Amino acid sequence: MTKRELYIEKIKPFINKDIIKVLTGIRRSGKSVMLKLIMEELKQNGIDEKQFININFENLINRELTTSDKLHKYILKKASEIKKKCYIFLDEIQEVKDWEKCINSLRVNDGYDFDIYITGSNAKLLSGELSTYLAGRYVEFVIYPFSFKEFLETLKSIQQDVSTREAFQKYVKFGGMPFLYNLAFEEEASLQYLKDIYSSIILKDITQRNKIRDTDLLERVINYLIMNVGNNFSATSISKFFKSENRKVSVETILNYIKAAEEAFLIYKVSRDDLIGKKILNVNEKYYIVDHRIREAILESNQRDINQIFKNIIYLELLRRGYNVRVGKIDNLEVDFVCTKGNEKIYIQVAYLLASPETTEREFSSLEKINDNYPKYVISMDEFDMSRNGIRHINIIDFLIKS
Repeated sequence: MTKRELYIEKIKPFINKDIIKVLTGIRRSGKSVMLKLIMEELKQNGIDEKQFININFENLINRELTTSDKLHKYILKKASEIKKKCYIFLDEIQEVKDWEKCINSLRVNDGYDFDIYITGSNAKLLSGELSTYLAGRYVEFVIYPFSFKEFLETLKSIQQDVSTREAFQKYVKFGGMPFLYNLAFEEEASLQYLKDIYSSIILKDITQRNKIRDTDLLERVINYLIMNVGNNFSATSISKFFKSENRKVSVETILNYIKAAEEAFLIYKVSRDDLIGKKILNVNEKYYIVDHRIREAILESNQRDINQIFKNIIYLELLRRGYNVRVGKIDNLEVDFVCTKGNEKIYIQVAYLLASPETTEREFSSLEKINDNYPKYVISMDEFDMSRNGIRHINIIDFLIKS
């Protein structure tokens, strides 16, 4: 079991604190495993596992506990038997009706001492009533698919002699969904598994949760987005495209479908910053998919769009590292990623290869126009250092495995 230390280190400061730990992320990204890793961390610190109350709501054996009242009574009964501090782990909590009422009641119950951890596969988990019941009383951790660093660690556990470069080629090919390790990265089985995940997200996390009736249209909109990861996006353009196919679809409907896919953690929207006017632009945003291999499983080979795939890989890595990421606009040029975290700021351009003088000029010139002293990087597969004018060129593998 990969340790996923990036997340454990973020969660550690909140263990045994009076704050609810919420783990969110796409279905099958490893949230359940994270709960197990937290339990292991607690056991290493001397906590008896008899103090754990662990419930997975996707397991039919727990279907009687999917209402707030029944779950509340069950936990209090268990806690009265334990007679010590209880550590509560509730996996896929969104399956419980009015679950936030149960969690809030447990939090304010003076008769017991609870440390609460919950997971969910939809961003709506932290909106609406939850913000009313638990405002300021929870901390969220988004669990993403494996980074390349985690993928490398996992792969080396079964192929000790694999080189870092070979591992990266596998990462580009297979993506980072954790369960692929159990399939030994077998081609057909991996593709089928990812297709099933995608279908499950469409059905359970988007269609059913948002009561969408036209599933065919939903899939066509999402597939359009996924095919065009890293490209400028306009809902109006999609609407016109469907109109050309004699299918009338409003811009509002398209935006609602996209929002539902975002809430299921399938796609991520990246807004644009005007780097001169210092304002956020509400046009031509871009979208990236949570795992690039899902794109290949439902559409076509990623090899043809390798530039976009590299950008997708870097974008997700920047999210893992805690950056707020936007696309930059400076005059008529574009910066792939403008990344901020507290007082830290970096600019990044991504290309597969700097294979021609024209490509090299394109990738460096937008960064050279930015008149500040924050770090600027061009990331590509090239191994020869092409840094110039204070802009650092870095190999993509080196970037991904650095801490």
